Amino acid sequence: MSIGAIAFVVILVTAGLFTLLGLLYTSKRTIDLEDYMVSRDRFGTGMSIATIVASALGAWILFSPPEVGATSGIMGILGYCLGQAAPAGVFATIGPRIRTLMPKGHSLNEYVLYRFGAAMYVLTLGIIVFYMFIYLAAELTAIAKAVQILADVPLGWTALVVITAVFVYTTYGGLGATIFTDAIQFIVIVPLLILSVIIAASALGGLGTVLDNVRQSAPELLSFSNGPGIKFGLTLVIAVLAAEMFNQGNWQRIYACRTNQVVKRSFLTSFVVIFPMLFLAGLLGILAVSVGFNDDRAFFSLIQSLNLPTIVIVGVLILALALVMSSLDTLLNGITSVLTLDLIRFLPQLSSSGILRASRLVAVAIATLAVIIAAQGYNVLYLFLLADLVCAGAIAPILYGLYSQRLTGKAAFWSSMVGIAAGALFFPKPDFSPWLAIPFGGDLLVSFVVPIVVSSSLIIAWTTIATFNGTAQTFDFGSLQTGIKSYVISEE
Repeated sequence: MSIGAIAFVVILVTAGLFTLLGLLYTSKRTIDLEDYMVSRDRFGTGMSIATIVASALGAWILFSPPEVGATSGIMGILGYCLGQAAPAGVFATIGPRIRTLMPKGHSLNEYVLYRFGAAMYVLTLGIIVFYMFIYLAAELTAIAKAVQILADVPLGWTALVVITAVFVYTTYGGLGATIFTDAIQFIVIVPLLILSVIIAASALGGLGTVLDNVRQSAPELLSFSNGPGIKFGLTLVIAVLAAEMFNQGNWQRIYACRTNQVVKRSFLTSFVVIFPMLFLAGLLGILAVSVGFNDDRAFFSLIQSLNLPTIVIVGVLILALALVMSSLDTLLNGITSVLTLDLIRFLPQLSSSGILRASRLVAVAIATLAVIIAAQGYNVLYLFLLADLVCAGAIAPILYGLYSQRLTGKAAFWSSMVGIAAGALFFPKPDFSPWLAIPFGGDLLVSFVVPIVVSSSLIIAWTTIATFNGTAQTFDFGSLQTGIKSYVISEE
């Protein structure tokens, strides 16, 4: 049997097994709209840690961290690790606050609607859907490219099989099935990632040999004083932290945790777990660069070049599939859940079961478009960076509004818009050259820092001036508890 045929069988069996597990879990309970979207207060610390870690990772960890390791070295890897792990630390702090303010809440955009009004809501909804859809398409593209590199399977075939499997158990079982399969995928991911590093390093003569080769060919990659690496790492910390605040999957898991203490423990522990896992993924790039691979395909090119036994290729495929399915189900369910609020608002005549069916149709449309994009093999990095820019402009007002009663919807909206516009002045073109001939033009770090600084300065100035001249408005946080209700539980 050819490697391509073996790979396709592995894809079918692995995807089918995860789907079967999700369906078996779901078959034991009746799913209503509320359960489908949030699975409120259901999961303890162990399951919560597993789903937070698994959903935070994805097939991208076999592409981006290795590329960062191969191009920016140890400091770039550390920045990437901190950037991806930091959101878990932030949610450990704001998660209990969110649950206290909105005990029946569901999503970030729902909070923004009641806290800031329609204008900020539309902006936030646009950011969430854009960011999560780009993430979804990128994940599907990543797994399709990985299988194509390892086994020459057409992009579209892999994308279609994987998204179909995820779609079946996610749309049937909702968030509960997603979290359950995340736990299984977590158990698969951790040992396979560790084994991948060990096997690759051993095949190259051991880690010591690899590091000696890198010291001779690119010593800056192992330096803790690598200026470009430090700058790139800092850029990633800011960009990823801002963007992950708009990942609906994180907000769903805040409510899925059983208690506030479970939220704190789970997210803090996830911070500790995510960091070393991403460091291992970045280390794969150091291994790859020692033999001349330094692009986003570095890890897979390395595995292919080593002529390892077929069983190793199978293990890498299973790792990649577990990673991608753990993030795809979160993204698909997350996008669907944020749009459900609008379905309820604009189609009030529909029953709970009708809204549930409409949500599933939305998921079909999203999945179909994602497959079409993945089949083309596009590079969506620039769109990711654009989403990071917009997230950086809006994050400060949204978080500030969780604690300040004096921040108005108007102030939040315009400070976000001005912040985004200010950052756009420094944002690069698709070829990463500057749009404008200004100091720091085209500098990603500056383009992400400026929106946060500008929007933060504006909201502080706005609220301070309003308080000083006696025009400050005071928001009643209690209205979040009375205004935000659980979705209708009955199916008819």
